[in-house]
Amino acid sequence: MTPLTQAKGETTGHEPRKHPARRRKTAGAARIRSKELPAFTRQFSALLSAGLSMVATLDALEEQTDNENLKRIVQGLRAAIEGGASFSESLRAYPDVFNPLYVNMMHAGESSGRLPETARRVASFLQSSARLRRKVKAAMAYPVVVLTISLLIATLMIIFIVPAFASMYQEFDQGLPGPTQFLLSLSYGIRSHALLVIGLLAVLVLAFRRWKSTARGALAVDRFVLRVPVLGMLQRKVAVSRFARTFAQLCTSGIPILNALDIVAGATGSAVFERTIRASRTGVERGEPLSAALVHEPAFPRLLIHMLAAGEKTGRVDEMMADIADFYDEEVEAMLEGLMSLLEPLLIVLLGLIIGSIVVCMFLPIFGMHNLMQNF
Repeated sequence: MTPLTQAKGETTGHEPRKHPARRRKTAGAARIRSKELPAFTRQFSALLSAGLSMVATLDALEEQTDNENLKRIVQGLRAAIEGGASFSESLRAYPDVFNPLYVNMMHAGESSGRLPETARRVASFLQSSARLRRKVKAAMAYPVVVLTISLLIATLMIIFIVPAFASMYQEFDQGLPGPTQFLLSLSYGIRSHALLVIGLLAVLVLAFRRWKSTARGALAVDRFVLRVPVLGMLQRKVAVSRFARTFAQLCTSGIPILNALDIVAGATGSAVFERTIRASRTGVERGEPLSAALVHEPAFPRLLIHMLAAGEKTGRVDEMMADIADFYDEEVEAMLEGLMSLLEPLLIVLLGLIIGSIVVCMFLPIFGMHNLMQNF
């Protein structure tokens, strides 16, 4: 059973030793984490369960993989193990591929003598997380693509089509309507100062990304996203699902709660939830149950806190958190389906409004001339 409290400063046998080797920068780490790691972990578990030694398992995995970057990682792991390091210690040399959650769970499996079972559980966790991540990315990709195409079409119209109307309107003796004059000025400004506009946009994007990479910037952006209707609710459900599933896996693996909170804080993908979880750690250090430490935090839903409290009373925190994760995964899937069915017509309308507004602005003077001629 996983301990749910731990005295401040207490050391445990579940803390991996630091790997003596220098940490390496891994080429293609993002692809390995998202696409290769779940299958690698599943095969690793199957080979160990079949009775192969650690070195023989890594030899087989090296032969099976087609990814050269992953092949080099496996070679490094095998060399470290042959040099006397444990499997979890060898993983620490590749922190951009094997995160603290992965390393700590593998270490717990080694310590308990149940590494194959732990690896199988880690593989299932990685596959569930990757499946949820793919669904969210796929749902978000559609509106981004449509908006990008809309802006591209609008920009091309402003640069290439509007000037043709501008030369025609120069022959008019009467003034142009305000929207038309604004569009002509915008077209002239973009064409005359294209390099300046592109450079300014690039600087703004880089400055925003740099600011967002800071702790304060990430927190501000996440707070804004969580306040956005629909999108904020989706982000909150995804973060809660990640927290519950990760915490359940850590509890099942026997990771002490303080260590688990440190690991799970960075696994939610939200700076707001990370800050909240780290704040709750202080209460747990004082001896409070985690549910009591989270009860005053508005980021977490009441349902999760009630389920967590029930799990703490019955000693079934891992089961309760796994149930919560499944529940919120289903909530996210249902929300994504509803969002997609709603977004498609809205984005089509938005595309029509952007292009239609440009067309109407350009034809306003012609409409005015037509009315003037009729009155004349």
